[in-house]
Amino acid sequence: MNEQSQVMIDTRAVEELIVERAKRSYARLPLLEVVLDRFALSLSQSLKTYLGSVVDVTLTKMDYLTCQDAIDSLPEPSLIGVTEAVEWSGTIGAALRPELLFSILEITFGGRTVPERPQSTRNFTGIEKRIGKAFCERTLSELSLAFEKVTPVRFEISHLETNPKALMLGPPTSACARAILEIRIEDRVGEMVFLLPTTALDAVGDILSQQFTGGQLGGDSGWRKKLTEKLGTTNIPVSAVLGETKLSLREVLSWTPGQVLELGMQVDDPVTLSVIGKTIARAEVGRRKNGKIALKVSEKLYEEEELPHVLLD
Repeated sequence: MNEQSQVMIDTRAVEELIVERAKRSYARLPLLEVVLDRFALSLSQSLKTYLGSVVDVTLTKMDYLTCQDAIDSLPEPSLIGVTEAVEWSGTIGAALRPELLFSILEITFGGRTVPERPQSTRNFTGIEKRIGKAFCERTLSELSLAFEKVTPVRFEISHLETNPKALMLGPPTSACARAILEIRIEDRVGEMVFLLPTTALDAVGDILSQQFTGGQLGGDSGWRKKLTEKLGTTNIPVSAVLGETKLSLREVLSWTPGQVLELGMQVDDPVTLSVIGKTIARAEVGRRKNGKIALKVSEKLYEEEELPHVLLD
């Protein structure tokens, strides 16, 4: 009798476990996972420019759980940017774990030479919240770019929370996609967590649930920005060619000091501007008020290429 009771109890426990797991078996969003993976790659370059430090970002975990479980997984306190996804008419969360926030503060205020030390659990100051909010806004801007080729969206932080218990992103039992990014800034490591409830993704759920079989998906915009910044400060030699003529080697060898070379030009003839042997424009010769010779571009000799999303305005 005791053995039968024990079997019935064990069977009931297994059945309850199966039902509980079935309730929490959420449909994956393959395209969302691809976007977040590409986002992590592009964020590394963006944060290098933002912090002026060596930054490495890795998507360490992407899973699906209830909104309540996702919120409970955040430590207290955490700096959480409650963010409106404008085009989706939904709300997501962007959370900085304390160790990452303190690392950002130390790097921002010149603490590179100070070894990393453990931080005590405490509430965040006003300055820490402002620095953390600015960091979240930078990452959300990069996340918006990652979504651009799939489903354009703008992210705007409505307010900050430091206590996860006060956070409300969706019904507690509704599904939520959680992405955990490990951000390494020089010798400091911390995590940033994105909580994306399915209630916020309803408007684009049919798009994000599609399978991705490879190919181009937006691309990494970080290198474009970096290249554009470098191009804007690059120096190149420009040559002004007054005229050209062909001479035999015999004539060249017979040159003597003071000899005048005929180029067949008039005084007001334009000169040709060239860069690395390629002609780019014609210009008129003039003189500035300070007496220096100047050139005024009168005609372009090249066709401008359309480079969307590459060169800055």
